[in-house]
Amino acid sequence: MSRTTVIQNVRILDPSRNVDEKGAIVVENGRIAAAGAGALNQGAPEGAEVVDGRGLIAAPGLVDARVFVGEPGGEHRETIESAARAAAAGGVTSFIMMPDTDPVIDDVALVEFVLKTARDKAVVNIHPAAALTKGLAGEEMTEFGLLKEAGAVAFTNGRHPVHNAQVLRRAMTYARTFGGVIALETRDKHLGAGGVMNEGLLASWLGLSGTPREAELIPLERDLRIAGLTTAAYHAAQISVPESADAIEIARARGANVTCGISINHLTLNENDIGEYRTFFKLSPPLRGEDDRKAMVDALAKGTIDIIVSSHDPQDVDTKRLPFADAADGAIGLETMLAAALRLHHSGEVPLMRLVDALSTRPAKIFGLDAGTLAPGAAADIVLIDPDEPWLATRDTFVSRSKNTAFEDARFTGRAVSTYVAGKRVHSLG
Repeated sequence: MSRTTVIQNVRILDPSRNVDEKGAIVVENGRIAAAGAGALNQGAPEGAEVVDGRGLIAAPGLVDARVFVGEPGGEHRETIESAARAAAAGGVTSFIMMPDTDPVIDDVALVEFVLKTARDKAVVNIHPAAALTKGLAGEEMTEFGLLKEAGAVAFTNGRHPVHNAQVLRRAMTYARTFGGVIALETRDKHLGAGGVMNEGLLASWLGLSGTPREAELIPLERDLRIAGLTTAAYHAAQISVPESADAIEIARARGANVTCGISINHLTLNENDIGEYRTFFKLSPPLRGEDDRKAMVDALAKGTIDIIVSSHDPQDVDTKRLPFADAADGAIGLETMLAAALRLHHSGEVPLMRLVDALSTRPAKIFGLDAGTLAPGAAADIVLIDPDEPWLATRDTFVSRSKNTAFEDARFTGRAVSTYVAGKRVHSLG
């Protein structure tokens, strides 16, 4: 096979260089040699594989910063290999794997296990996040220095908030020493502890207990204060209400080093999608009202919200085909994140450059990954997107082992048609 690939006649979108122009991308030995309008001034290199990208958009491969995988311990839901194939199908070339496994990724051996398995079986780049506390119990810190040296790119408690403020202060201080990012979900363990959907009129009509927005906001404001106190790099893993976005802005104005993400579900769905107790829409945090959704889209467009995540969380029939209140939280999302995000482009709510930035460039920068750019010398992780291709997201189209999608039978316009990792095509439609 040729070690040089040329993608020509393509619209290049690269937020890292603020490039939006028609041109070509030249890949040599797994790296970007040139990308832009003048990339083929000397013509295509002799013997190169030439790909015609007419009508397509070339963007840096997507970087998903919140992905749950069953392996080890829950391989029936998702393996590292199957998650990687699902990622490639969705245009994701790198993802950060959460430590919520069995056993928990809280020591060096398990970080090394994830990295070795990914090297052997995965078609995309997988970066493990290590547990912030041992067993995700929220009490005893893990060995940040050793875990980071082994390859962990962030420290998080996954689905489990840290309720002890003193533990969190020590963790942030410790992580700062090693240049680590603390990424947390904010959820108060008492406020709305039994809540299964957004607190409001609809929850009352459905006879379901609700979770108020304060259950997210109060622990977030605590975390932001501790981040300011310790000057640590803090990332709010997924916020869902506009008051949280406001709190992020205020913390930044005070000088805190804070960023935040939002799941694609909370940008494109609302509580009404739950309908008649549809458990595939039971998520954490819960889907909010339509006014909240619109406000969060605005916060993304102006950059208050840094990144979009899939929050890919595979669940099987035994945990989802239950009464709504008893069903597990979570939905798969690696394969639909890009297509759902393109809805915001087609509606005119978010510019395409900002979307690609939130899906690729910005998460790579926050977590220090070699990704998110088409600059010469960078890894040739590329997604080719047809922004206008219509398709239907049926169960048969999903690569993931689990099928608990919030977008079952959804109609989309736009998708990844080819995905390249280190210059190698790992996914292609047709």
